Amino acid sequence: MGRFPPFPSQFARPFAIAAVAAGPVPAYIEVMDTLNQAPGISSFDEILADFELLDDWEDRYRYVIELGRKLEPLPEAERCPANKVQGCVSQVWLSTHVDPGGESPRLSFLGDSDAHIVRGLIAILFSLYSGKTAEEIAHIDAGQKLSLLHLKEHLTPQRSNGLIAMVKRIRYDAEAALGQHTVH
Repeated sequence: MGRFPPFPSQFARPFAIAAVAAGPVPAYIEVMDTLNQAPGISSFDEILADFELLDDWEDRYRYVIELGRKLEPLPEAERCPANKVQGCVSQVWLSTHVDPGGESPRLSFLGDSDAHIVRGLIAILFSLYSGKTAEEIAHIDAGQKLSLLHLKEHLTPQRSNGLIAMVKRIRYDAEAALGQHTVH
């Protein structure tokens, strides 16, 4: 346990377990801008490649937690009942922002949870969905994509159910955005 795992290149130095659990976000961790799709966002393919570099699940869990720490903070006003995801054991909020321009509305997301690992799962979902059009979101097979990370085998059933609930919520918001887009 004395050695640090081989972290992806975007981390300038390894982190200690205590740094993951509390405290401010270190300077070497860039905030994940899920609203504007800034270049610093990890794509799902980058996350998958990083997962393959990590040898064991303890290292992968730490990496998922670090992804969650990169999320843009959720404004307090967004922590409302309308944004709370039902079906999660942890408290989870997802705020969907819709840009109605173009042929299909484009969705971006903000989110948070009171559980560190769940924040990381939110970041993984945002890497799949944020910045995509509602039609693109409708065609993403989240189950197939997430199976590449082998999360289901390493998450508790409650966390897996929560992940499914978050996917359903994102897909529901995309369908609602498509419905409103066709009405106008």
